[in-house]
Amino acid sequence: MLSLPASVRIFAACARVDFRKGFDGLVQIVRDHFGDDPLSGHLYLFFNARRNRLKILVWDRNGFWLFCKRLEQGTFEELRGAGARIEIDRARLAMLLDGIDSRNPRLRRNFVREVTIRARDDGERARAAR
Repeated sequence: MLSLPASVRIFAACARVDFRKGFDGLVQIVRDHFGDDPLSGHLYLFFNARRNRLKILVWDRNGFWLFCKRLEQGTFEELRGAGARIEIDRARLAMLLDGIDSRNPRLRRNFVREVTIRARDDGERARAAR
């Protein structure tokens, strides 16, 4: 989880974002659509159309960080607001990343708690080698 000072605010885009956008495209959205300064150090969250991917853009003294998360199952909670973005608090960000619906305090449907990868046994390796 991210440790954030109290001065850092968290903003989430209400509309979906084209996930082919990288640093420059997301910075442009923050400037043009949100009317914010992307060099402020605040966190900006962006979701794809299916809401199974999340990008977080943040400025860190000498460069941008771009954090990405892809869900293997389920979707992120849809955040709604009157403008292009809404401000959320740290608790809601933590719940969002953990798959907890803030309107109904339980795990979102099909949101995986943990993913396990099991090793192949010798029989499976032999079949896979064929």
